[in-house]
Amino acid sequence: MAKAKKYAALLRGINVGGKKKVPMAELRSVLEGLGHTDVATYLQSGNAVFGSAKKDPAALARELEKAIEERFGFPVACLVVDGDYLRAVAEACPFPAAELEGRQLHATFLSDDPGADRFAAIDEAAYLPEEYRLGDRVIYLYAPDGLGRSELGVALHKPSLLKGLDATTRNWNTVVKLVELTGP
Repeated sequence: MAKAKKYAALLRGINVGGKKKVPMAELRSVLEGLGHTDVATYLQSGNAVFGSAKKDPAALARELEKAIEERFGFPVACLVVDGDYLRAVAEACPFPAAELEGRQLHATFLSDDPGADRFAAIDEAAYLPEEYRLGDRVIYLYAPDGLGRSELGVALHKPSLLKGLDATTRNWNTVVKLVELTGP
């Protein structure tokens, strides 16, 4: 039997404003029902970690999306990433993460590489001191006043820019915790 690899499932847009309610205990049950091991959730905003012998994160995401829709009656976009990827994202952060508050730094995880040309029309100077950088299927966003006040964050999430991609954002504290939970 293949050794289980650790993954994080990042669910988009659940438990926000009373819509798309997915209790974490039930999410754990769904993941266990799919045969995953060492299932745990983090916060109420759709972060779960689990072990699986399966090696295809995209197939794991599709399987989870189907199970969630069957269980709760509504679709939820899911991204599944492995612990190695999460560590690489954290290590490649172009901003001084250790010097910033977790609410100032965010990572938007993407289902595919968007290509830099997709964001070419964004006038970066117009949003200073906010900044963003593209990484491997991730957008790093430095928003000194937090995401809730970030005009650049709004610009980066326009449907025209993210068309064809699933995207979900986590603050840096959550990224760090998910790295820890999916670590060896």
